[in-house]
Amino acid sequence: MRIGELATATGVSARSLRYYEEQALLTSVRSPSGQRHYSDSDVDRVVFIQRMYAAGLSSRTITELLPCVEAPSEANSDAAMERMEQERERLSAHIADLSRTRDALDALMATNRAHRKTLRRARAA
Repeated sequence: MRIGELATATGVSARSLRYYEEQALLTSVRSPSGQRHYSDSDVDRVVFIQRMYAAGLSSRTITELLPCVEAPSEANSDAAMERMEQERERLSAHIADLSRTRDALDALMATNRAHRKTLRRARAA
């Protein structure tokens, strides 16, 4: 199938598919005229890649995890699980950082509210 057909079948833009190729997540065979051609199994691969992106994984991390899909084995599965655990820890740390940032913003907003009350009182007096 050509790139437009794969895009339609997966709901992913042709631009994204080209990006996946640039990142070595997806491969195509070129026709003599240079058109990309994909196999039917590439539909499942693109859906899998999309699931990994939706989980917050980078293209580099996805590349590291693909051997688990391409050559299933206990060792590859263990390596994939370890990598996903590392990514989960990274995301948890990021969430904690965002929570601290939100709390700091909440404190600034509370200060602003208190200041606005004093301004209103001063104006009313």
